[in-house]
Amino acid sequence: MQPRYPNLAENTGIAPAFFGPNALPVPDMLDGRTQEKLRIELAADGFFGYEKDLTADVFAKIYIPLWTPRVNLTVWMPVMEWYRMTPERQRTCRLQDTLQLAGHEAGDVYISTDIQILKSRKYTPDIAFRAAFKTASGGSFDKARYFDNSGYWFDLAVGKSLMVKSWELRLAGSLGFLCWQTDNGRQNDALMYGVQLLAKSEYIGVRATWGGYMGWEKYGDRPMTVKVQISGYAKGFEPFVAYQYGIKDYPFHQIRVGLAYHIDILKKKEPKQ
Repeated sequence: MQPRYPNLAENTGIAPAFFGPNALPVPDMLDGRTQEKLRIELAADGFFGYEKDLTADVFAKIYIPLWTPRVNLTVWMPVMEWYRMTPERQRTCRLQDTLQLAGHEAGDVYISTDIQILKSRKYTPDIAFRAAFKTASGGSFDKARYFDNSGYWFDLAVGKSLMVKSWELRLAGSLGFLCWQTDNGRQNDALMYGVQLLAKSEYIGVRATWGGYMGWEKYGDRPMTVKVQISGYAKGFEPFVAYQYGIKDYPFHQIRVGLAYHIDILKKKEPKQ
């Protein structure tokens, strides 16, 4: 069988096309805004690989406003994943045939600082900057689940909303720089990009995102995805369902079902009369 990505001997192969879906997925982009409230998110993911491999995980994320809604500390991770590979996927990932096809593994922790640089005015957009760090806490490098290296990125997101009756229509774009260490002492540098459309009312929202990043090795390190998420809103709760399709170098369908809760921890107390 011919390998899907030849010439890997000339490259590290430490890239999303040859690892599990949680190794270094395309980061969710900002839409030019930070979270004004504490947001806690729990979700379950199902990844259906193009080579019939399967992964399921429990995912958690928290956005914490730091004394002001214009600065967030954000932490997230796939808490635990369960996977089952196929012989075809093992060959693509260059794994030994003697390795077990199924198992479980805890994931990498991600930490970011999100800063609202500019708030939208009549003729100006929202602008947000993010600095993020990926730890190397995930294991099973020998089974192609997680990179055994850290990474980081910086990106800038710009967004502008238009109100049409009771609906918010929003367009956002982002550009950034992403870097991760490989296994031969060098690093892979990538240009990040994304475009997002949002339609939101009081009770429901639909968000569509196209994005990815482009590594310099050009072998499995240029993932591009499109994602659609539908959310509901009711008294601080936000149930949601999302589907993501890997267009390039991310050979997975992803379905996410989750629930978020918003808490206004910065709300000023009314003075006593």
